[in-house]
Amino acid sequence: SEPGNHTLLMGFVLSGLSNHPELQHLLFFTFCFIYTITIIGNLLIFMVTVHPTLRTPMYFFLRVLSFLDISTASIVVPKMLVTFLSEDRSISYMGCVTQLYCVIFLGATEWYLLAAMAYDRYVAICNPLRYAIIMNSRVCFSLVLLSCCSGNVVSVVQTAWVVTLPFCGSRKINYFFCDIPPLIMLSCADTSSYEKQIIAATVLVIFTPFCLILVSYACIISNILKISSAEGRQKSFSTCSSHLTVVTLYYASGTLIYLRLKASNSQDTKKFLALIYTTVIPTLNPLIYSL
Repeated sequence: SEPGNHTLLMGFVLSGLSNHPELQHLLFFTFCFIYTITIIGNLLIFMVTVHPTLRTPMYFFLRVLSFLDISTASIVVPKMLVTFLSEDRSISYMGCVTQLYCVIFLGATEWYLLAAMAYDRYVAICNPLRYAIIMNSRVCFSLVLLSCCSGNVVSVVQTAWVVTLPFCGSRKINYFFCDIPPLIMLSCADTSSYEKQIIAATVLVIFTPFCLILVSYACIISNILKISSAEGRQKSFSTCSSHLTVVTLYYASGTLIYLRLKASNSQDTKKFLALIYTTVIPTLNPLIYSL
């Protein structure tokens, strides 16, 4: 128990993105610029879509998505920027647990929200005359609340499992933020059963909403193909293209990270994938949806 108590007192050390000193300043300015673009782009999306003429379910969900993107980037990037310039890369135990909870909560909530947005597109294209009745404000708020509650349950369970793990060895996390895969690699206990639970949770959290998205788009495509005019089909496809792009990026990176937890030889790959869904996607979303 002494090493475990030592971890509780001392916390962890983040290795960051790179161990090359000559790259630290370049990485700092690069990701500082990306973070600035993320905040400005998502705030612009948020401010533009509150216009009275854009108070529709699609733009309501887009505002929530922008808020989640700002929150995700703000949980991860500022601490990452500090590690680029400071020799002290430590993070307290409670700080690490808090960051882990927030990242899982925001990520899981966004997965469920993307499923809700797919349902919104399904109703808009397949039931256009009843769209305003089906997707009323109460339904929209309920879908967002359900997404948040589901994300909270997932995060609480996953974080509680990680907290119970004994950390007896090195305190150095080979990552740029506290996440499940690098923390599992630090544990000195047998984590095979825990890894199975994580994979089961990944299937439940990622593939369940993803299957709902697939069903929605199967119905959408079937309906679009019935449209006689080429212009009508193109217009219908264009309303879904941005959402499909975000879904592909987000679900692909999340699945590859959490289905192979202890693959140490792919740690750099996991860093790259984590960088995509915590930093790159929040930056790209405003551009994708604006186009």
